[in-house]
Amino acid sequence: MTLGVAILTMGTRPKELAALLSSVRAQTTSATRTVVVGNGCSLADLGLPDWVEVVELTENLGVTGGRNVALDHLRDMDLVLDLDDDGLLVSDTDFERIVGLFEADPRLGIVGFRIADETGFTQRRHVPRLRSGDPMRGGRVTTFLGGAHVLSGKMLAQVGHWPDAFFFSHEETDMAWRALDAGWEIRYEPDLLLQHPRTSPARHAVFYRTNARNRVYLARRHLPAPLVPVYLGIWVAMTMARTRDAAGLRAWFAGFKEGWRTTCGPRRPLRWSTVWTMTRLGRPPVL
Repeated sequence: MTLGVAILTMGTRPKELAALLSSVRAQTTSATRTVVVGNGCSLADLGLPDWVEVVELTENLGVTGGRNVALDHLRDMDLVLDLDDDGLLVSDTDFERIVGLFEADPRLGIVGFRIADETGFTQRRHVPRLRSGDPMRGGRVTTFLGGAHVLSGKMLAQVGHWPDAFFFSHEETDMAWRALDAGWEIRYEPDLLLQHPRTSPARHAVFYRTNARNRVYLARRHLPAPLVPVYLGIWVAMTMARTRDAAGLRAWFAGFKEGWRTTCGPRRPLRWSTVWTMTRLGRPPVL
């Protein structure tokens, strides 16, 4: 199977990007192609190796837009691996393991990595299960992590690319729901590890706004009508209970309103059988 690697960068982490590319190059099974997308930046001064395909965008298209550009360049690949530019592959056999997983299961659509910092600690938000904080428990799940994941080319051909309107936040949930509704499986593989600094999503200036807006987008695009008020009601209550930053709350509710007022793409509600499958896997699409 052919494997393409896609790395999105704003050019602000040259040392981390160089280390990541070295870990890509060191794999015992080589990637077929590696694409680095400069999201609204020039990469000319980074000295990227000649085996890397460089794409420079004149404006920042966000995570979704930038990843879609990479997918356009890797459309002939059987598998596409997305990696954060400040991550690091610890094992040199990851690509071999990835190919083996997809060769063994023709209905496997997405594989998510475990993410841990340099001490081996995995943040709770990086464990894709509701009732388990154990990062070493692998298996079928209903979502995956944006920092490191593999997408099947056949799955992408069926369900489509990333939702451009999202820009940043919850784009993985959108992709996961579409994949599950089309009958594809998602697996969390803790033996695939991306070393990544411990961070908070709130470090991004647009976090509160896009977090709320994109939750509304998810509901509008994918939830059966009876679940829309349940999903959004739960997240309004949880946000008010968790958020202590008044400015953050104002931005969140502004984003919530924006989610109703702006275009989010076509509506394709999940089948009730998909809702049941997600519930059996431990995460109904209201949480």
